[in-house]
Amino acid sequence: MKHQELSNAIQTMLRLYDSNAFAKLARTTPLADMADVLEEHPVEQIARLLRSLDPSPRSALFSHFAAPVQDKILIALPADIVVNLFELLPSDKRADIFNRLNAERKELLLPALAKAERDDILKFASFPEGSVGSATTSEYATITSQQTVEQALLSLRQGAPDKETIYVVYVVNEDRQLLGTVSLRELVLAKPGMRVDELMKTNSVFARAEWPAVDAAELIRRYDLLAIPVLDQSERMIGIMTVDDAMDIEKEQDVTRLSQFGGTASGGGADLSLRESSIKQLFKVRVLWLIILTGFGIITSTFVSQQEELISEVIILAAFLAPIVDMGGNTGSQSATLVLRAMALGEVRLCWKDVWFVIKREIPVALAIAVVIGILETILAYFSKDAMNFDILMVIGLSMMVCTAAGGIIGALLPFGARLMRADPATLSAPLITSIMDLLGVFIYFGFAYAFLGHLIK
Repeated sequence: MKHQELSNAIQTMLRLYDSNAFAKLARTTPLADMADVLEEHPVEQIARLLRSLDPSPRSALFSHFAAPVQDKILIALPADIVVNLFELLPSDKRADIFNRLNAERKELLLPALAKAERDDILKFASFPEGSVGSATTSEYATITSQQTVEQALLSLRQGAPDKETIYVVYVVNEDRQLLGTVSLRELVLAKPGMRVDELMKTNSVFARAEWPAVDAAELIRRYDLLAIPVLDQSERMIGIMTVDDAMDIEKEQDVTRLSQFGGTASGGGADLSLRESSIKQLFKVRVLWLIILTGFGIITSTFVSQQEELISEVIILAAFLAPIVDMGGNTGSQSATLVLRAMALGEVRLCWKDVWFVIKREIPVALAIAVVIGILETILAYFSKDAMNFDILMVIGLSMMVCTAAGGIIGALLPFGARLMRADPATLSAPLITSIMDLLGVFIYFGFAYAFLGHLIK
């Protein structure tokens, strides 16, 4: 069903309050699509439809809403349904939601939950936001090394309905220490009497609960895992991070890098959202960046204004100033983006070997681009203006070459400089790189201008 058709159908159900039709729609329509459409409606209407669903589909649909919408829905739902939601949500999801509740609602919720759910929520909610522990679910399948394949499959069959995934089964000892892993496929294909320790792989990739979640997500991507076991400081297995959580984490990381690179990331909190961020937040974060960049702009314009005597003698210089300094910023942003991507994928790290590798790769590329762009700019300048003598063409061509090459090299090295200062390389935003190259570009441009045309003002 297309988005508009789904929207019209839900609109009709809301108008008629047709709960049976909505329940049927929830069984036959992807829940992610339903959540997207429902988010366009008032929270009170969403809550009314959710109340009409059975607990399991209600919980599944609720998990697809964006976090701000979830928070509003919880306020609109009756307390008994909120408790039911928390009982059915995956442990990592309910820990995230619990952390977003205010103290009063936490106090009301906890006593209403069963002890097992309450302890589970408090355990995972205690991990810092952004850590592996905060993205860990306790719904995973375990067996022991001494079990036979037949016993292991029987155990999995009995416990599978409560587990988030059973495609990979974790072998633990009585202290819940991880001994190895075995896939469900291997268990199904093995002889019933074979012992688990004859099948399991012992060199398991794992993550620790206190690690940054992005590190675990990187391991999942690197080793092509469906899930990664998570250990605590006592080497006990406390849960798993699944591949879908890893994808969400990497998506959030990409959004953060993009917003920081564009100068629209909040310094101490969440990224700006056009829908959810307040006018004050949007103003505060963006104006701070622009104030910093204004400083570079003032320095640049002051320097240019001091070259009035030279510009008045060779007025054509003013026409080519903007494209030359802009090219340096464009090349720098391009190079920085490539290095940031390589850092995000783990292809380069902060070490002299990788810095030297990037320099060796970037210098010939930057020089080749500089030569091509410089020659092209010189040719275009020659045919676009009358009375273009050799000295002016040399100023334009050489300035374009040097600005382009410098932009590429500086843009490639700036992310390493940020890492060295323990800052996020993505905070070296495109506007900042452009401003740096604007300042450097005018120095280069007028440097060549004085070298070739300085005799005109003597």
